[in-house]
Amino acid sequence: MSQEKQILEYLQAGNKITPIDALNLFGCFRLGARICDLRNKGYNIDNEAKTGSFAVYKLKNMKGN
Repeated sequence: MSQEKQILEYLQAGNKITPIDALNLFGCFRLGARICDLRNKGYNIDNEAKTGSFAVYKLKNMKGN
């Protein structure tokens, strides 16, 4: 299964994800790129900057909603 698909399923389960989560769970070094790919496919993914230089991403609503 692709990293993009794994990340999408993780977000669809109601989880938030950080770059370190993506690395540990899915071996993904470029979470921002995968999030961009999902956004380009129509998924509404919100991010909030945290202290330091990383973001936390969550799926705002399902595609088509």
